[in-house]
Amino acid sequence: MRHILLGCVATLSLVAMMTATPGQAWDRISIVGSSTVFPFSITVADKFGKKTKFKTPKVISTGSGGGMKLFCNANGIDTPDITNASRRMKKNEWRKCQQNGVKKITEIILGFDGIVLANAKSAPEFNLTRQQIYLAVARLVPGQGGKLVANPYETWSDIDASLPDTKIEIFGPPPTSGTRDAFEEIAMGKGAHVNGKAPSFDNIASAPIRSPAHCISM
Repeated sequence: MRHILLGCVATLSLVAMMTATPGQAWDRISIVGSSTVFPFSITVADKFGKKTKFKTPKVISTGSGGGMKLFCNANGIDTPDITNASRRMKKNEWRKCQQNGVKKITEIILGFDGIVLANAKSAPEFNLTRQQIYLAVARLVPGQGGKLVANPYETWSDIDASLPDTKIEIFGPPPTSGTRDAFEEIAMGKGAHVNGKAPSFDNIASAPIRSPAHCISM
């Protein structure tokens, strides 16, 4: 049986049971997936190796999406036994697993993490609605008549005159990140619902740098 560990955004782990052919043997447990869950997985793996007769599991941080891809790639000793994720498995990922023989999957909820928009103490209080977040981040936004157009907003005050006249800057994780998926669903999805249109994350930058005042960072 194979497993997925997911990490309210639920942190999960998916585990899959695999069948070895004669002459094949597992040397140690292989774990991939979420960078959010990675520090916890490393700690547990280390304790597992020290307190049992088994070797310490191999843990690699690939991001939730990257882990799912490796996990569902095939059913054999060269594929991971466990993948961690900070979101649920998507329908297309489930189908890929089934098509590739990864069928006996167990989902284990490890805990919950959260997405927080923080305000620097040194900066004026910055209150945002989900709709404003959507309009700041989405690649396409509703224009005249409700038609989707390229996002024209360059500053926060372009979105709402009550917001600061400062440049909109978005910093966040890559498309393989489950946290990014969660932000898209929780913040962008709700904002898009207000606008009646679906969001796009194509304009998100993937740079892990310090955020200046009045930006969104994930």
